[in-house]
Amino acid sequence: MTDAAFRASLKAALALEGEGDRPIVVLGVGSELRGDDAAGLLVVDALERDPLERVHALAGGTSPENRTSEIRRLSPSQLIIVDSADMGLPPGSLRIIDPGEIDKVSPGTHSLPLSLLAGYVSRETGCAVTVIGIQPRSLQLEAGISDEVRAAVQETVDALRERLAPGGEPPLRQRDGAPGH
Repeated sequence: MTDAAFRASLKAALALEGEGDRPIVVLGVGSELRGDDAAGLLVVDALERDPLERVHALAGGTSPENRTSEIRRLSPSQLIIVDSADMGLPPGSLRIIDPGEIDKVSPGTHSLPLSLLAGYVSRETGCAVTVIGIQPRSLQLEAGISDEVRAAVQETVDALRERLAPGGEPPLRQRDGAPGH
């Protein structure tokens, strides 16, 4: 899937119209100790460094269920889960994954299946759930992030910023090189 195709599928998956003032939560999942499994955490880290209005970036690590009380308190209109996912694609490939199918491609480094987490949060808050999968190259202990996954993390951050920025406009620094905010 090209970057443009990924952005189009993300735009289609995130129905933001009519959501009012409810926040959006981006939940990064994975382990910093297992190479490319840290992809979701890197996305959240980038969003935390340069936050967007109404977007709460939460690091879920290997136990994202520990963030459910905070997510319930925020009562988001959207929960976006970002995780590495073995989809049988080239490393760094990006896909929108049906939340009910995530357990089939997730590397299993989580305490609770992500499908259960997604279902619970959706029932409790009424939010829509979108899962972004990033194909890893390696999940070996103590491995670094591969170049392909590092590029996919940046594309994910850029696509989320483009889609979630107020008014659907990318932050200023993405439009003209000027710093955002």
